Amino acid sequence: MRKRLRCIRAAMRLLLKCLRLGRRRQGKFFHHAGTYWSYTKLCANSLVYNSFTNSDVVLDSLFEPIYWLVDHVTRWFGVGKSDVPMVSICRKCINPKPPRTHHCSICNRCILKMDHHCPWLNNCVGHFNHRYFFSFCLFMTLGCVYCSVSSRQLFVDAYLTINVSDQSMSTAAPTISFRERAYHKCIIYLWVLCSSVALALSGLTLWHIVLILSGETSIERHINKKERQRQKQKGLVFRNPYHAGKLNNLKLFLGIEKPSHWITHLLLPSSHLPHGDGMTWTLPPTFSAEKTILAI
Repeated sequence: MRKRLRCIRAAMRLLLKCLRLGRRRQGKFFHHAGTYWSYTKLCANSLVYNSFTNSDVVLDSLFEPIYWLVDHVTRWFGVGKSDVPMVSICRKCINPKPPRTHHCSICNRCILKMDHHCPWLNNCVGHFNHRYFFSFCLFMTLGCVYCSVSSRQLFVDAYLTINVSDQSMSTAAPTISFRERAYHKCIIYLWVLCSSVALALSGLTLWHIVLILSGETSIERHINKKERQRQKQKGLVFRNPYHAGKLNNLKLFLGIEKPSHWITHLLLPSSHLPHGDGMTWTLPPTFSAEKTILAI
């Protein structure tokens, strides 16, 4: 009887050891499998990660065949009966897109002659408000330059007064009160702020002047640059179809058709609409130019 009990105990011990060994091996297997899975995910994320990519880019890539199909099928059947030329189909709106029109992902709509989306205005700068934006930048720059030049002596006096006061405080009692010191510091702060804004806005204004004289927007500048390089590789010369001469481009942008408009439409406040409807691009009949701007 005792021998049987000993045999049973030995068998139970051996069974428990086998179960423990199996559990250890199973735990090691799952541990190694989890490690390999984590390593695989790390490698995949390292290869495909892009800080400039989000879910919208992935969805656009997946829907690229659908966009291609919609674009080509609508071109084949025609986009309705209309005299307005359409270049392509907007991939976001799935609507006909006129020339010089671009889709703004922030406003979530197509903007006629889109230049850029301005975060300070919380709106897009396009065909109907581009002149207002440029006028604001121009006159704001002139106003800041005028304030900086006219208050330069005040700034110098305030700066010297504070420096002299700081030097006198180390040896004797202060020569100016706390209120006077705060007043002079406000003058210095306002002059520095006004001058900084003048420098920043002047650069932006000059950039838009260059774009206006060349008949381009900020977006078209990048597109035309790439197109110019592509045509150069083929031995061809790219020409902007919306360029009608620097003076004509400026007049067309500001809405100046008569000499008196330089005063009534530029120097004085004016709410006149820009030339055209943003769909087709032709020069006014009063302009004398050999070339007429055509929509492509």
